[in-house]
Amino acid sequence: MSTDHPDRDVNAEDQPITEISKADEPETVKPEAVKSEDGDLAVAPVAKPRRLTMLIAIAAVILLSDILTKVWAVAAVKPGQPIEIIGDVVTFTMVRNPGAAFSMATSMTWILTLVAIGVVIGVIKIGRTLRSPWWALGLGLVLGGALGNLVDRFFRSPGIMRGHVVDFVSVGWWPVFNIADSAIVCGAILLVVLTLFGFEPNGERLRDHKADDKQLTESKAAAEGETK
Repeated sequence: MSTDHPDRDVNAEDQPITEISKADEPETVKPEAVKSEDGDLAVAPVAKPRRLTMLIAIAAVILLSDILTKVWAVAAVKPGQPIEIIGDVVTFTMVRNPGAAFSMATSMTWILTLVAIGVVIGVIKIGRTLRSPWWALGLGLVLGGALGNLVDRFFRSPGIMRGHVVDFVSVGWWPVFNIADSAIVCGAILLVVLTLFGFEPNGERLRDHKADDKQLTESKAAAEGETK
């Protein structure tokens, strides 16, 4: 009398138990290498949070600090009567600056105002898709500084878009400046450093792209080897 079940696969006896169990397991794909619609392997990017809120917060702190310190300087520092902080090396000295940062281009006030407006628009446009915290810091410093000096351009004498910026911090031989000037310079330096070292606004790095390309090439080579 045969004990074989009619639905039993006669070949199952020849297969190891481990192979049968593996065949029932669902196929898993590593997040680093997934198949695209055309069947090719591709590296799946990991989305990073956007940093627009961080950028705006930094810019707001710089703007508020700049406005408050300028209001204090106008009230406390008299023209021609500097206040010594560290001897005559660091002083508070009142200067009305019609030019750019550090008293440059003093005869181009309204042009500088238009440039500053363009910078603000450009930074906000980039910030909408920003994912790098370091880029958010650099752009936030530039945005806050640009807005701080724009407030002076629009609301101080001699008139709208021609207003003179209040500078009051004097350090040695360095031109007199304010918080907005410092923020712009520090932010610009940070952005240059980030660019030189390959950090991108989307939070990625150029050398990471190279590593992903290498990993993708190795994954494709391994897949091709398995199909042969």
